[in-house]
Amino acid sequence: MFLSSFTNLINNSDFVKTIALSAMMVNLLQLPVLGCTRAVYLGNENLVITGRTMDWLTQMDSNLWAFPKGIERSGLAGEKSMAWTSKYGSVGVSVWDIGIADGMNEMGLVANMLYLTETEFPTPSADDSRKAISLSLWVQYMLDNFATVEEAVAAMEKDEFYVIPMKSPDGKEGTVHLSVSDATGDSAIFEYIDGKLQIHHSRDYQVMTNSPPFEQQMALNGYWQNIGGTTMLPGTNRASDRFVRASFYINAVPKTADAVQGIANVFSVMRNTSVPLGIATPERPEISSTIWRTVADQKNRRYFFESTRQPNVFWVDMANLDLSAGSPSRKLTLTDGTIFSGDTSELFETTETMQFLPASD
Repeated sequence: MFLSSFTNLINNSDFVKTIALSAMMVNLLQLPVLGCTRAVYLGNENLVITGRTMDWLTQMDSNLWAFPKGIERSGLAGEKSMAWTSKYGSVGVSVWDIGIADGMNEMGLVANMLYLTETEFPTPSADDSRKAISLSLWVQYMLDNFATVEEAVAAMEKDEFYVIPMKSPDGKEGTVHLSVSDATGDSAIFEYIDGKLQIHHSRDYQVMTNSPPFEQQMALNGYWQNIGGTTMLPGTNRASDRFVRASFYINAVPKTADAVQGIANVFSVMRNTSVPLGIATPERPEISSTIWRTVADQKNRRYFFESTRQPNVFWVDMANLDLSAGSPSRKLTLTDGTIFSGDTSELFETTETMQFLPASD
């Protein structure tokens, strides 16, 4: 009787799914807690707003940069480097002034780079005909070249180049994945798993955090959706828990056509998924405090920035920047302690364009 009952139990699909999910959760407990959260708000009357947190154990010496269209770029990856001329001007946040981790271009395309331990970039063969690009330029490549997510996905599907990683200036592995969203609310997530590019493309893919890879995150989120966010939500700073909270709240906050209210809604969600200051483990940079947040209003082309160590939110109105071909690169220095508020577009200073970090190979 016992054997028969047990056989019936394991043949029950719900039971099997529960066991599989439980095993996945056990595995997650053995993974590092990974930093950063990204969420896309779909409001009324075409209001689309993307928010993200940056979680790291150091301040990353981040500054804001404005790049015009018409910049000739190299992939900085040796003889096989890609080359392109930027089609669109953009604004972004630098990390150590050697790469852009987050930004929006003048067409409303937003790109966000987040940590992913499971990332394994391609290992090209000696006769690989593809071009190459340094990891430090991956976000900027998106902002320079594409107006929509559909365009970005079409280009990545061609598999015409591969990304070469490098360590960050503080010695941490450059294992990341990348999300893009556009002014229509479309989204895509690009991950290199086992050396192969995985593309997840849907307007429904509003949220991205970190480990495990996106497909497993979706499975975990499905479990919590069955419970219901008003009943219980996971509350730790682990990536899977932040994914669930962001997924619930980004759709639970009121839908509005008012950009000011929508921006406040998104900031409230990003603060809910942030990690408090002082939470850090030196040997595991992913278990880290939130050091800054961005919110991009893709309808009105306003890019908001908030440092967790300063009292004010400020923004850049891209309509007030000269991003035409031939205009100079500009920089808003955040690392000297200056406190900003309101529209900072006119405070950007002309500077030599950023020197992106070349690939290590």
